[in-house]
Amino acid sequence: MLSKTSEDLYLRDTSMKLTNMERDHEKERPRIGFFGVGYEKYWTQFPGLLDELMQKHAEIIRKMSVFDTTIVDFGMIDTPLNAYEVVKDLQAANLDMVFCNMLTYATSGTFGVIVRALNIPIVLCALQPRKALDYSRASTHMQLANDDICSLPEFAGVAVRLGKKVPDMIIGTLSDDPEVDRKMEEYYRISKVLHALKNAQLGHLGHPINAMLDMHTDPTMLTSTFGCHIVECEAHEIFSCYENASDTEINDVQDFILDFFETPDPVSDPISMKLTQEDLHTAAKVSVALNQFVQESKLDGLAYYYDGPEGSELQTVMSNLIVGNSILTSHGFMMCGESDLKTLIALIIMDRLGIGGSFAEFHPVDFTDGFVLVGHDGPHNISIAEGKPILRSLKKYHGKPGKGAGVEFKIKEGPITMLSISSTFDGKFKFVIAEGESVKGPIPPTGNTNTRIF
Repeated sequence: MLSKTSEDLYLRDTSMKLTNMERDHEKERPRIGFFGVGYEKYWTQFPGLLDELMQKHAEIIRKMSVFDTTIVDFGMIDTPLNAYEVVKDLQAANLDMVFCNMLTYATSGTFGVIVRALNIPIVLCALQPRKALDYSRASTHMQLANDDICSLPEFAGVAVRLGKKVPDMIIGTLSDDPEVDRKMEEYYRISKVLHALKNAQLGHLGHPINAMLDMHTDPTMLTSTFGCHIVECEAHEIFSCYENASDTEINDVQDFILDFFETPDPVSDPISMKLTQEDLHTAAKVSVALNQFVQESKLDGLAYYYDGPEGSELQTVMSNLIVGNSILTSHGFMMCGESDLKTLIALIIMDRLGIGGSFAEFHPVDFTDGFVLVGHDGPHNISIAEGKPILRSLKKYHGKPGKGAGVEFKIKEGPITMLSISSTFDGKFKFVIAEGESVKGPIPPTGNTNTRIF
């Protein structure tokens, strides 16, 4: 699964005529909690210190508030008893991630009960107000106001003793620290992924292609690992929408397709043709049906593959989801062919990280110049295409039933990330990640994605 590691990749085109789907941004907004930690004994010993620390706490929260997220502030935790009270509110808040602001030294009793109880990522955030103490005027008060890293080893050790992973940490200064700001944005993007997956209703239609053993996935394990729910769908649901598509809807989508795609003459592949009116009409009608289906089913993604009776209209519909799939994917509704639920999860991860993503596999290697062609037949994420994507009529979908329109493009030039989610022999999942670069150059004119990857 390919993604382009640059910003501003999405179409999100308001002139889009294919879909009137409105993404529920309230539903998509991640929920991030913040609490500060300190040591109760300091407040009477050093008047004004607590107020100073809470101002720092508010400033750290403001760094995350610039993003589209729901912030829940749980204030200061400065005793174990306080931690036992607040942990109930943390559990009830349905958070995707929580930041523990290390405002000064704190005993690990303020943290242990929380790290034990929560099963969401906890980030220990230690941001000093000063880049360095003013040593000629230093005081205990000044030190305590900048003791942000002091308890990090203590908190990390307690997490391990309680059977939890060592929390992630952000260490830096409260202001004028670009790396801190970059990390805050990174955690915001991670929280978007976590929120999307644990709230997702993912459709599964049909079955993996026979004999593709790597494609099979246990839907219950996806719920166990990622939190999403798998909705088992039926082909007749899309077919009913197809039969009810109006001429007006179909004509609007045809106009959009012709405006959005290039439709050049064939080049060297004998199974490709210039886009025919019949294939255009079919692609548009199926796109209307697909759009209607995902709205009625209240889905957040779809993995599909369905053969259908040979030569039937149902087979025509189910083998021509390519164009509608490609456009929906580019608008944030992720779809994956070959019924590959694992790769659908990978697509959602890449999309919610904000870097796009397209179903891909390895094609021939160019041993002369030292790159590999990477791509796939069928649908693609056209929001990360280099230039206008191409639409060709194909006399056959190689290795699959049917014929019709095929989408051809290459990924934008620049850095590339590849993510695969693999099943292990013991029923777990693991990520396989690679990085490379998309480079300029010709690709096979076959109506498929191909990108030159170094």
